[in-house]
Order: sequence, then C-alpha cells, then structure tokens
Amino acid sequence: MQLKQIPKDALLKPLQAVSGIVERRHTLPILANVLLEQKDNRLYVTATDLEMQITAFGELAGKQDQSITVAARKLQDLLRALPEDAAINIETSSSKMTVRASRSRFNLQTLPAADYPRISLAQERQQTIKLPQRDFRSLLKLAEFAMAQQDIRYYLNGMLLVVDKELLQTVATDGHRLSFASLAVSGNYSRHEVILPRKTVLEVSKLLEDSEEEVTIDLLANQVRFRFSNIELVSKVVDGKFPDYNRVIPTGHAKQIDLSRALLLQALQRAAILSNEKFRGVRLVLGNDQLKIICTNSEQEEAEEDLEVEYKGEALDIGFNITYLLDVLHNLSTDRVLLAFGDANSSALVTMPDRNDYKYVVMPMRI
Repeated sequence: MQLKQIPKDALLKPLQAVSGIVERRHTLPILANVLLEQKDNRLYVTATDLEMQITAFGELAGKQDQSITVAARKLQDLLRALPEDAAINIETSSSKMTVRASRSRFNLQTLPAADYPRISLAQERQQTIKLPQRDFRSLLKLAEFAMAQQDIRYYLNGMLLVVDKELLQTVATDGHRLSFASLAVSGNYSRHEVILPRKTVLEVSKLLEDSEEEVTIDLLANQVRFRFSNIELVSKVVDGKFPDYNRVIPTGHAKQIDLSRALLLQALQRAAILSNEKFRGVRLVLGNDQLKIICTNSEQEEAEEDLEVEYKGEALDIGFNITYLLDVLHNLSTDRVLLAFGDANSSALVTMPDRNDYKYVVMPMRI
C-alpha cells in the first residue's frame, strides 16, 4: 500500500470512528488490527470483534486498489501525536508499514488483508427504517442506561428495538428497573422485534451525530445494519426472548406528584452523598404537600431534603436504589417529571407531563 501526502484527518477520523470496538487482548491477534482499503477514491477503515463490524471512510483520490491490516491503537496514537497540519506518507513492504510525516518515521508490523475476518452480510433484508440521527440518538439515550451488565439472563445485556406500524420503540431492563421510549417514524411497518447487544447500542449511540442527517436501519436475518454519515455498522443480534415489558409498566397508580426535574435531581444528588455505599438506598416519604428524601449510612449519618409538592392523598414511605432515580433524571431533558406510586411494595412510574412516549419503572427496595 502506498499513500502520498494525505492529510492527517483523512486517516485519523475514520480510524477514530471504528477503533472503539478493537480489543487489545484477543486470542486472534489480527483483531487488534484495522483493515485499511483504498478503492473508489476512498480510504475505508474497518474494525471487528466478530460480533460487530464498523467501516468508516474518508475521501482520498487514488487509482489503485490496495489493502493491509495494522495495529489500530498504535496507528491512532501515532497520528494523534502528530501536528494538526501534518501530511502523511504511508508505504508497506512485506510485513511492515512505514508512516512518515515531516521528519518523523515509524515502522509498524502488518498482517495480510486476506486474513482479516469479516462479518458477511445476511442477504435477506426484512425491513428498512429511516429517520434523523438526532431522533434515533435520543431514543437510544432514553433507554440504554437501564441495560443490564453481565447478567446471567444474557438477553437483558442489550436493548429491545421494536418497530410497529409508525412507531419505533426502545426498551431496556436489568430486572430492577425498566426504561421504555417511543418515537413516531414515517412509514407503516409490520411488527418486528430485535435485541441489540449492549456493546452495539453504546457504539451506535456514541457515533450518531446530533443532526437532521439520516440514519438507515436495515433489519436483516439475525443481523442489524446502521448506515449514517460515512459509517456502516453491522451487528449480530441477541437470540432470546425479551420479557413482556407491557406487564411490567404499572397503570392506575393513584399517588401522583409533579416535580421540577432539576430540583429533584439536585436534592437526590445531595442526599446520595450520605447514602450507604453498598446498598445505595433512599427513602421517599410522601405526606401532605411535602416529599421528604432521606438517606442514612452505616456511620449513622443522615441526609434529609424537604421538597414542596402538591399532594393531599394517603401518606407513603417507600425505599429505592438512589442510583436508579438519578439515572433517569440525568437522562431526561424536560423541566418537569411525574412520579406515580402505588403502595410501599409496588414499583414506581416516572413519566413526563402530557407525554405518553416515555415510561420508567423502578422497583422498590426494603430499607
């Protein structure tokens, strides 16, 4: 491979887009590499972990088709450390790549492009959805924080993506809380559910831009493909049955309060400082026109916050994991939130006033 006087960003930008999935320690050494391919006046950079594959490209004039694989992190770190206006020259011979910029020269080991494992794309496309990147990004953000991590119920270590008629929905749960978000999209789709792996969700969410530019989602047999900007991401989907989320979302909770999201968030953040580090419990004590937030820890220290609320119903004393409440308040962008409770043993429901497109359910805990 030979590249002459190319701008640093023509290689660094696509490399940064894909290198998030590269694993340093892998049984297959080639998976620590990225595949560089020059064709069709573009430079394509591909990374894979065998479950997911990301390809990004930069515009780059060049007549010949050529390809090689090289260590992702090393090349990225080298390029980052060069001056912003650096022009890069790259040459490969046998098993070495030489990168030159001004008076700097680096020799890196390479492996043949022919040995690079690619995820072959499933031929059968079931449905294609198109929507602005900004909308899809916010839909992922509203649910991704509730995904499980390393749960034995492997299907919870991901997010359910549902397309149904003119709605696109995301659902995530770790068994203690559940986040459900919904968005109207143009089109009329037959119902289709896939479970996206946790790593895929976080990577797509990170790469999507806050723009009106389109993202195309292709639902394939056992795969999903996302195409946006100069990126294509293909991922396997999780084989499993996601819990029936409609049964988990409570209806008819009579004890309801409308609060300023910022005030509630700040009060919980202060109280959390004195919560038990292991159990992270918080008591919410609801009474006549007031909500008390109480945290204690094993050193007998206590935090108490008083918030004024409009409430005239039956008193309630209920415990939660404070982290689960902080998570949802951090991820919502509305000024107000609605909290709805049943009794001390029932899950609570967090929603946004006058909106039916978001629901967050959190289980109580004994304190």
